[in-house]
Amino acid sequence: MTREEKFQVIEDLTSQLEDNGVIYIADISGLDAATTSNLRRACFKAGIKLSVVKNTLLEKAMEKSEKDFGELPTILKGNTSVLYSEVGNAPAKLIKEFRKSAKSEKPLLKGAYVEEAVYVGDNQLEALVSIKSKDEVIGDIITLLQSPAKNVVSALQSGGQKLSGIVKTLSERPE
Repeated sequence: MTREEKFQVIEDLTSQLEDNGVIYIADISGLDAATTSNLRRACFKAGIKLSVVKNTLLEKAMEKSEKDFGELPTILKGNTSVLYSEVGNAPAKLIKEFRKSAKSEKPLLKGAYVEEAVYVGDNQLEALVSIKSKDEVIGDIITLLQSPAKNVVSALQSGGQKLSGIVKTLSERPE
């Protein structure tokens, strides 16, 4: 690879790092061709972009980026794949499900950058799975906001039925 090609790859990686708020770094070495193909297919279906990168080029792109990747450059050893997503927990869920279906320890999570938070190590996978996506948080907020309104409407409706029952009983009562 020539110096110009390396420079271009670093520029592309830097722009991808800048454009994505959710970046997972994983090790998929040791997977056979069919399993790797299945992983790529699963990523595509989930809206996750998977690419294999050279550690030195990714490290230089991280240094060039304006984001603070914390300890992530230190984990760039061995084979490295980068997963880009728009949803914070989507790659973690995909990795967990893929391991279960493939009955494999791979892909192995090296680290993740999720909306300015840095996670290092495969032991962080459960924490990443439990992160709520933006849509899930919005749904929870809407549910919380609707709850008091539903209670007021319910009370008004039940009160109206009681009142109409009393009026009806009084009107039917002989004088």
